[in-house]
Amino acid sequence: MSRTIKIYIIFLVVVMALIIYVDANRPRPINWSPSFDIKSKIPFGLKIFQEEKDKYFKGDSVSEIRVTPYEFFDAHYDFDTLVNTYTIKGTFLAIDNYYEIDEPSTDEILYFVSHGNDAFLSMSAFSKKLQDSLKFETLNHYFKDRIVNTLANKKLDDKEYQMKMGVSGYHFSSFDTLKTTVLGYQKTNDSTYVNFIKIPHGNGHFYLHTQPFAFTNYYLLKDRNHQYAEKILSYVPKGTIFWYPNKTYNSAVSSSPMRFILSHEGLKWAWYVFLIGMIIFMIFNAKRKQRIIPIIKPLENTTVDFTKTIGNLYFQEGNHDTIMEKKIIYFLEKLRQDYLIDTQNLDEDFIKKVHQKTGKDSTLIEKAVLLIKRQRKTFKSTEAELIELNGVLEKILDVK
Repeated sequence: MSRTIKIYIIFLVVVMALIIYVDANRPRPINWSPSFDIKSKIPFGLKIFQEEKDKYFKGDSVSEIRVTPYEFFDAHYDFDTLVNTYTIKGTFLAIDNYYEIDEPSTDEILYFVSHGNDAFLSMSAFSKKLQDSLKFETLNHYFKDRIVNTLANKKLDDKEYQMKMGVSGYHFSSFDTLKTTVLGYQKTNDSTYVNFIKIPHGNGHFYLHTQPFAFTNYYLLKDRNHQYAEKILSYVPKGTIFWYPNKTYNSAVSSSPMRFILSHEGLKWAWYVFLIGMIIFMIFNAKRKQRIIPIIKPLENTTVDFTKTIGNLYFQEGNHDTIMEKKIIYFLEKLRQDYLIDTQNLDEDFIKKVHQKTGKDSTLIEKAVLLIKRQRKTFKSTEAELIELNGVLEKILDVK
């Protein structure tokens, strides 16, 4: 290794170490993006909810859905005409910033609830499909700095819970008041709106909530807001909970090994500096240093030369009969191998089969049969007859 290369390597290592050190010691900015990922530790992730979910549903079993709701529930449906229902019972649970469940899964959830089950959905906004099916609408209203959440049942909880960071003004603007039960409100700018309702569907119920941020890391750790989340979840009926963490199992997260490096500012820039350094190194060391590779001549096909030599000897000696016989033998062998034609009898049936399988004109094949029979009858031939037979046989075999 030359002295110049060693200097380049030492320089790159020092620069990368310096970048990593500076990045590791600088204050980290808070990531306020709404991830709603059960593995995320940022304020608006669901890691704490994921770890504490068993406490929220005491005595209930919590089963995570790691495929689409359609795939999960359809696999547990008994299509027997005497049964025709689901083999599982419980409540479908989903918490997300917005409704991102596909339409086939939405239909499946509606069907699952109609068979005597329940669904709890906490989302800022819902799909048009769900709104039309359950006959409700939502709106987003402007608010200054905070939202105050309360429950409709004051016997259950009469406290007010303030939310500022990340929340939206979405609320239920219309619904069937004869069938729908209002369970919670949110107050903003001296106005009160409905943000938690219960809607019957078939033999089951939908529990819809428009403040999903109440279940994120930030609010479960801030003041006594965790009590609000607990009171909301207390409406979920007892039984099995089918928890669907959509952001974790339904998002296209890159599995690239570079994902970790590129997700950290210091490692990312260290990687870029390394790539730029390598490009500069290759540019300045692009001259050829490898010794010349000797040219190796390919092996000659002596079999072809040998065949040509033997053929020339026969031709020069005037031994046309032998050449013609070998041509005939080769022709018939080719027909047997390539077209599986019986060559024992060169009759009308033989001519018909060769015509069908090679697609050549019957007249040409008849001429070839005539020349073969004449040669094998007389065993005497001239140079002209050899040339004629060779031309006919090569036309049949498409020899170029």
